[in-house]
Amino acid sequence: MKKLAVLLSFFVAAHLFAASPAEQQLAEAIKAPNLSVVHLWAPWCSNCQAELKSGGWLKTVKANPQVKFYFVSVWNGGEDGRTMLTKYELANQPNVAILADPSPRSGENKIKRFLDLPLSWIPTTWVYKGGDLRYALNYGEVRFDVLQQFFADSNSEWSH
Repeated sequence: MKKLAVLLSFFVAAHLFAASPAEQQLAEAIKAPNLSVVHLWAPWCSNCQAELKSGGWLKTVKANPQVKFYFVSVWNGGEDGRTMLTKYELANQPNVAILADPSPRSGENKIKRFLDLPLSWIPTTWVYKGGDLRYALNYGEVRFDVLQQFFADSNSEWSH
């Protein structure tokens, strides 16, 4: 009986901390040799809206066709925000993927980690190359000139 209780405990713990389908998909996608950008956002977030309205995301996506951009709607009850991304002409870009985490905006089921990194604020933007996190912008709106510099730095060949 004790073994059954231990086994059940492991099963429950694994279920509680299981990655969402979006997170599982991204865990594989960011291993690509080229740059990947994971942008965590929500359509109800005023800072996220401001980034979209500025046109910075569209300009950056179009200027970097070799970079794969993953717009992941979080804290939005599983809704992916495609309508808003369509409004700002991002949804149909060939290097953009749209995903959604199923967690709610608040309460005990609100996610606090994504891709094994802390998530406490949106928008949050992470730049990966070959599965390695190169840059993390965790607390607010992106300055797109800085993001562009991060792309250049991530692609440079450093020798020390």
